[in-house]
Amino acid sequence: MTWNILVTNDDGIYSPGLRILYDAVKDLGNIMVVAPERPRSATSLSLTLHKPLRVSRVKVGSEVFYSVSGNPSDVILIAVSKLMKSPPDIVLSGINIGDNTSLQLVLASGTVGACLQAALMNIKAVAFSMAISSMSDIVEYPKYTEITKNIIRRLTSSILEKGFPEGVDVLNVNFPPSYERGVNLKITRLAKLRFTERIVERTDPRGRKYYWIYGEEVDVAEEDTDVHTVFNEKSISITPLSLNLHPVSSKWKKDLEQIVDMVRLK
Repeated sequence: MTWNILVTNDDGIYSPGLRILYDAVKDLGNIMVVAPERPRSATSLSLTLHKPLRVSRVKVGSEVFYSVSGNPSDVILIAVSKLMKSPPDIVLSGINIGDNTSLQLVLASGTVGACLQAALMNIKAVAFSMAISSMSDIVEYPKYTEITKNIIRRLTSSILEKGFPEGVDVLNVNFPPSYERGVNLKITRLAKLRFTERIVERTDPRGRKYYWIYGEEVDVAEEDTDVHTVFNEKSISITPLSLNLHPVSSKWKKDLEQIVDMVRLK
């Protein structure tokens, strides 16, 4: 069987991470690469509704990719609906420069957002991210890229052959800064926070206030979370995600009914 694979990202069509992802899976089937024309980080599931979108053929090395003047979610819609002859068997997003661990980052991530958009269209999807600040961080460790590509190739192949686990819509995969403790894979859950958000207030030369938002890394993460696995254990974190945002506790319905009853009485 020949698989149809859609490769995308949120760092833009010229991102080295996109090329690594493409190289990792290019021999697994029919590959189409469609990505934003420029970086669109932290756009989540955002769609472009206020202006037209354009698609361009772009030569990247010896390959022809497609760029879209929009966000990762736009890319998925256009690629699946207009560019591909048939829906992809899987969407692969990344490799993001920087981790996408914790609920905090996942909800903002354009890398994961592309996968969630695919999942809304009933297409299995996997997001890949590296816990590095730039591609230059791995120049001194050339085996890092080859190991990462090998893991991606084997994981993608296994998913295509086996299928997704029941109840899972997206897999979120994060690679550690290095494999100094060996190549280990661990199934994890999302930590709640990766950063404590801060705001700096400053004044411009015209006397008007402006603000910079930034984050300070959270010091402690529980052992079975993606943050702990990637940064403390230096292992590869594989986190299953579901589109079902309902509470998992069995007690929530009774508690909510009591609140609603109070509203009715008022």
